[in-house]
Amino acid sequence: MTRVLIVDDHRLFRSGVRAELGDSIEVVGEAEDVETAVQAIAAHQPDVVLLDVHMPGGGGQEVLRRVLGSGSQVRFLALSVSDAAEDVIGVIRGGARGYVTKNISGKELTDAIRRVAEGDAVFSPRLAGFVLDAFASSEAPSIDPELDSLTQREREVLRLIARGYAYKEIAKELFISVKTVETHVSSVLRKLQLSNRHELSRWATARRLV
Repeated sequence: MTRVLIVDDHRLFRSGVRAELGDSIEVVGEAEDVETAVQAIAAHQPDVVLLDVHMPGGGGQEVLRRVLGSGSQVRFLALSVSDAAEDVIGVIRGGARGYVTKNISGKELTDAIRRVAEGDAVFSPRLAGFVLDAFASSEAPSIDPELDSLTQREREVLRLIARGYAYKEIAKELFISVKTVETHVSSVLRKLQLSNRHELSRWATARRLV
């Protein structure tokens, strides 16, 4: 039976994934941030790590850097609410074997885990063509100093702002408070030297983050 470790900063989501996988996949452990993920992977040596992209301590890319940088052969499958270009390309370049979004069914997730364990690359249908195009062409996201100045959470908030979400809707989507959303927006405006959410939307659209 394939052995998997779930890394996500929301306990209820981790419980939901465990329930969806049932007896078909052996869940050997859970982690809620970068530090506990690195420790749990070393302790349990799973076949596959289900990895959230955005979480405390540096996010999924930091977990990949630390674990794969140590010579570990564990395989990673990113499981995220985000379908943004920089997130997908970032974790795949970091060494993940696949990327699926959180609207995936339990049966599809079970199949994806098994395929990654066997060495296949797995992507949600909408992302597969995009990933191949990005790596095969010169249009892969390039280094952007302004974008790199933003934290993973600030990028998420920026993307939702650009999609027209209200602060309350963003708070609900990301499981954070409205006050925290406001703080992130203020930080993004300051870092990018913009004045309002309209300018934020144009900035994000120009970089194809929406």
